[in-house]
Amino acid sequence: RFKKILDEACVMSQSASNVLLLGESGTGKDIVAQAIHNASPRKDGPYVAINCAAIPRDLIASELFGHAEGAFTGSRRGGSQGKFELADGGTIFLDEIAEMPLDIQAVLLRVIEDKYVVRVGGNQVRSIDVRVISATNRDLLGEVHRGNFRKDLYFRLNVFNLHLPALRERTDDIPFLLEYFIQKYAKAQNKIISGADEQVIDAFMNYRWPGNVRELQNAVERMVNYASSDRLTFNLVP
Repeated sequence: RFKKILDEACVMSQSASNVLLLGESGTGKDIVAQAIHNASPRKDGPYVAINCAAIPRDLIASELFGHAEGAFTGSRRGGSQGKFELADGGTIFLDEIAEMPLDIQAVLLRVIEDKYVVRVGGNQVRSIDVRVISATNRDLLGEVHRGNFRKDLYFRLNVFNLHLPALRERTDDIPFLLEYFIQKYAKAQNKIISGADEQVIDAFMNYRWPGNVRELQNAVERMVNYASSDRLTFNLVP
């Protein structure tokens, strides 16, 4: 199932159409977004990622679309480019898109439709060529029905969509991920660790991983830190 998702992502990478990535937190939506850009004709252009939940509400418009000089107290002399201008010729990744305020959603829809931005407090129209990849761990269509997300923006973002499965739905991948992260963190800590004991693998295979791949990664990093031999043993499992 996951290989099929990657095959679909390869097809999507060759298009300029917008992509919506869905799935629980920790399933790797940000990595898939980066991979789609890297495999696309835009790979030599900029890749700009922004977390919509991490920006204060009163700053999100200027972060996305830029601001003119004097647009607000503390604005940069000469104005400032927004993330869409910075991504011109490449890809912008809007993570946690469901957290975007409704008034900004209306502006975002216009930018996507018309392919230009007007900086906050300015009047100059600036053309942009940007592919939009967005992601959320929430039921975005449900947010539309509840009135928290614009229906027209939902359909504009959702030209292509991929639903990344939770780790508990792809347990066959756990041994491979375990081995990958062991080698990654062993190298970072200048340790030689050949692998994990069978009990560790069994424990990992039978755990539900509510935090998905991110939780598995953190668990392995912790275990490698504590490891005093060349194997990860069961007593190290958090």
